[in-house]
Amino acid sequence: MAGAYDANLPSVPDWLNKGDNAWQLTSATLVGLQSMPGLVILYASIVKKKWAVNSAFMALYAFAAVLLCWVLLCYKMAFGDELLPFWGKGGPAFDQGYLKGQAKIPETVRKFGNGTTEKEATMPYFPMATLVYFQFTFAAITTILVAGSVLGRMNIKAWMAFVPLWLIFSYTVGAYSLWGGGFLYHWGVIDYSGGYVIHLSSGVAGFVAAYWVGPRPQADRERFPPNNVLLMLAGAGLLWMGWSGFNGGAPYAANLTSSIAVLNTNLSAATSLLVWTCLDVIFFGKPSVIGAIQGMVTGLAGVTPGAGLIQTWAAIIIGIFSGSIPWASMMILHKKSTLLQQVDDTLAVFYTHAVAGVLGGLLTGLFAHPDLCVLLLPVPNTNGAFYGGNGGKQFLKQLVGAAFITVWNVVSTTLILLAIKMFIPLRMAEEELGIGDDAAHGEEAYALWGDGEKFDATRHKTQMQQFERDQEAAHPSYVHGARGVTIVL
Repeated sequence: MAGAYDANLPSVPDWLNKGDNAWQLTSATLVGLQSMPGLVILYASIVKKKWAVNSAFMALYAFAAVLLCWVLLCYKMAFGDELLPFWGKGGPAFDQGYLKGQAKIPETVRKFGNGTTEKEATMPYFPMATLVYFQFTFAAITTILVAGSVLGRMNIKAWMAFVPLWLIFSYTVGAYSLWGGGFLYHWGVIDYSGGYVIHLSSGVAGFVAAYWVGPRPQADRERFPPNNVLLMLAGAGLLWMGWSGFNGGAPYAANLTSSIAVLNTNLSAATSLLVWTCLDVIFFGKPSVIGAIQGMVTGLAGVTPGAGLIQTWAAIIIGIFSGSIPWASMMILHKKSTLLQQVDDTLAVFYTHAVAGVLGGLLTGLFAHPDLCVLLLPVPNTNGAFYGGNGGKQFLKQLVGAAFITVWNVVSTTLILLAIKMFIPLRMAEEELGIGDDAAHGEEAYALWGDGEKFDATRHKTQMQQFERDQEAAHPSYVHGARGVTIVL
C-alpha cells in the first residue's frame, strides 16, 4: 500500500508542497474565522441591543452569498484571463479537473518589450482549490466590512441584493487590477495583502453606502451603546489573531516573507492599540474598550499593504501613525467637517479602514525594503522612497493606485445602490427603525421571558397574574414591575 509520501501517489503530484498547502489552508481558515464568527460576533455585540440580530445576520448572509458567487463567476473575474486591463473574464470555478490542478494566476506573467518572458506566471505549490478558497475569504471579509457603515437602518432585502452586485462590479475590479495581473499589478503598485483591495475599497464603499442609505434615527445616533462589551472583545480577538493568516498567507507559501509578515502584523496592531488608548486617556481622561479595538483595527489595516516588505522597526512606525492619524481624523476632523457629520458611518469604517489603508499604502511606498521586495514582488528594482533608486516613483504609484480604487468604489457603489433603489427601498421604514430586530427578523437577541421565549402580555397574562398573587402572598414587600416584580428595599 502506498504511503502518504509515495512519489507516485495520485493525490500527491510532483508539484504539490504539503507544507505550503497546509499553511495556505490554515491561513484561509484563519481569515474565514475573522468573518465567521469574528465579525458576526463583533457586529452583534458592538451595536445597540435592538440591532444585534440584524447586524449579525448581515455579516452571516454576506459570508454565504459571497462564497456561492465566488465559485460561480467572481474568482475568474479577479484572478482569471484578461477581459480588460482592470477586469478578468468571469466563469465558474468548480470543475474537478480545474480545481485539482496546480494553482496559477495566468495574467501575472511578465514579458519584455520583444515578447520574451521576464517572469513566469505565479504558480504556488498547491492545488487551485486551495487558492480559490483562500481568495474567497478575502472577498467575504471585504463585503462584510462594508456592512459596518450601514448597520442599524439598511433594509435587509436591499443588502441581500447589494452583496452580489458589489462583489461583481467593485471588488473583482480592484482584486484583478492589483493582484490578478491587471494594469496596476504590472505597473508596480504595492498592495501586499489588501490595504487597497480590501480596506480602502470597503471604507470608501461603506461611506458612500451610508450616504445613500441615510442616517440612523436621531435617538440612535445620539446614543448607540454596545450591548455586550465582553463579547465584543471576543470578536475583536478573533479578528486580530486571524490576521496572521490574512498577511501570513499572502506570499502563497510558508516562506521567509510570511514569517516576517506575521511578526510585523501583530507588532503594528499592538503599537496602534497602545497609541490610540494613550490618546483617549490624554484627551478624554480614561481608556475605552471600543477605542482600543478601533486602534487595533487601524494598526492591522495600516500594516497590511506592506506587512512582508518592511523591516520590523518600520512596522512600529506604521503602528504609531495608524493609531494617531485615524484617531485625529475621527475625533477632530470629523467634528469640524459638515460633510463628514452628515454621513452616518455606524462603525466608522471609513476612518478605521479607508484612512488606515491609504496611510499604510503610502508608508509602504516609503519603507518597502529592496531586499524584502525582491523576495516577492514581480517588478524588479522596487523599493520605498527612503532607500533611493526608484523609491520616489514608487510613492507616486502608491498615490495613483489609491486614487483609482477610491474613484472606482465611489462610482460603482453609487450606481449599484441607485439601481437597487429603483426596486427596493434602501432604508427600513420608520416604524421598523423604532422597533429593530423584532420588526426586521421577528427575533430578538436576548430572551426576557421563560426559556428563550419573549414576554407577550396577551399570551402570558394568566400566568403573570397567578405569579404576582403568589409573590404577594409570600413576600408582601414585592410590588408589580414592568417585566415581573420589583423588590422594595
